[in-house]
Amino acid sequence: MKQGKIETAHGRLAYMESTGPGSEKEGPVVLFIHGNSSCKEMFGRQFASPMAERYRFIAFDLPGHGQSSDAPDPAATYSIHGFADAAMALLGELKIERAVAMGWSLGGHAALEMMARWPGTLAAWITGTPPAGGADMGEAFLQSDKMDLTFKADFTEEEARSQVQGGLGEGVSMEPWMLAASLRADGRFRPLMLQSAIEGRDLDGRKIAETAAQPLAVVTGGAEPYVNNAFLGKVAYRNLWDGKVHVLEGLGHAPFWQAPDVFNPLFERFVDEVC
Repeated sequence: MKQGKIETAHGRLAYMESTGPGSEKEGPVVLFIHGNSSCKEMFGRQFASPMAERYRFIAFDLPGHGQSSDAPDPAATYSIHGFADAAMALLGELKIERAVAMGWSLGGHAALEMMARWPGTLAAWITGTPPAGGADMGEAFLQSDKMDLTFKADFTEEEARSQVQGGLGEGVSMEPWMLAASLRADGRFRPLMLQSAIEGRDLDGRKIAETAAQPLAVVTGGAEPYVNNAFLGKVAYRNLWDGKVHVLEGLGHAPFWQAPDVFNPLFERFVDEVC
C-alpha cells in the first residue's frame, strides 16, 4: 500500500492507495471518503481484500482529520461542499480524471456533491447517508442521543468513545486508532458544517439523487442508528443502482467495517458494472 501527502488549498491531505497488479492508472479508480471525526483507515477491510488488486483504491483523510492538516481557512473548507472541494483537489493533484466515489456518512454527502460538480464522477455509492436537502433533514435522520455529538465542537474522551461506538454499532469492537481519530479531529469543523447547512451553501442531496444521470448505489444497514431507512425509499432516484435501496440486515452504520464478507462482494459487483 502506498501512502502519501499532497498540498492543496484545503491544507495537506494524507492519502493511501492500493498497489496491487490491477491498481495501475488504467484500472478503475475508487475514491473512499470517510465520515465525521473518522479517518481513511476505516476502509482497511476493503484495501485488504482481493478487490484492491483489481482496482485503484484511494482513501484520504478529510481536512482536519487523521494525518491531514487542519484547514488553513476553516470557513472555506469545513462544510459538505468544502470537503467535496478537497476530494476534487486531491484527484486533480493525482491527475485522475475519472473515478467512482464511495462515501460513508458525512463522506456520502460529499460524494453526492461530486456527482453534481465533478464531471469525472462515473458513479457514487453512499452508505449511512440519506440523500437529503434542508427541507428533508428532519425526516431523513433518526433522533438519538449520539446524534447530538454530530455538530459539537469539542469532545471529551467519553463523548469520543460514544461517537465512535455509535458509528460502529453495538457489539463491534473499537480499535484504539478509531478513538484517537475522533479525538484528533479539528472540532471546529462540526459547528461550521452545521452553519453551512443552515445557510444553504451545500447542494441539495435529494435533488442530486433525483436528477443525476450517473448510477447511485444506496446501501444501508438494517440496524442503522442514524438514518431513517423509510426515508430512503421515498426518494425518486433518477438512476438507482439495481433499482432498489440495498438494506443489509442486522448491520449498523458502518457495514463495510462490520461485515466485509457481506459488503465487499456487493461493492465489487457495483464497481464492475459502473466502470
